[in-house]
Amino acid sequence: MRLLLVEDERRLGNLLHASLHEAGFVTDRALDLADARDLARRERFDALLVDRGLPDGDGLELVHELRAAGNAVPVLVLTARDGVPDRVAGLENGADDYLVKPFAIEELIARVRAVLRRPGGALGQELRAGDITYDAIERVVIIGDRNLVLPRHELAALECLMRRLGRVVTRETLIDALYGRDGEPASNAVPVHIHNLRKKLQEAGAQASIITLRGLGYMLQAEPP
Repeated sequence: MRLLLVEDERRLGNLLHASLHEAGFVTDRALDLADARDLARRERFDALLVDRGLPDGDGLELVHELRAAGNAVPVLVLTARDGVPDRVAGLENGADDYLVKPFAIEELIARVRAVLRRPGGALGQELRAGDITYDAIERVVIIGDRNLVLPRHELAALECLMRRLGRVVTRETLIDALYGRDGEPASNAVPVHIHNLRKKLQEAGAQASIITLRGLGYMLQAEPP
């Protein structure tokens, strides 16, 4: 799951980024509306976490613009403005949820998962490839009737490949899915993760395999039953 966190307070942003990372989310960050607009236009995110009091305007401006453009990405508004009119304004401008600061990190993560589970959300379905099933809510991989435990980056790589089953996934797409735009992986990080993931799928007898397409990327291909 890839999130965009729009928060100008650096200490809070660092805390949220670390906590979301620990919960298994890849999180890109924007410090103001201009950067957030640019990222939301160029990149695909599974959800946005948007502060209202930004240096160059109200975060609700971004939410309103996204909805006006037909973008239905889930949005959770984070703000210190706790009045009823403020919460109503957030929801009427298209926010899916509204969380008042200060809040517990556990509640934030639960609310993010809740908006992702709603109809059309990124967590609202199980992914399948051959006999591999991935439960995006519990972050559990099952091959046949057995659980396969994977490290975080291999899990993210598998999810990215399963969401694009039978299609080429470029190295750049995998880097975004595993690290976000601010990540700085080693030059061989993606091939190493793919190698380890491919080996584990083979050892588990999975009816799906990862194909390397030199110069293009990788593809997960389900084997016929």
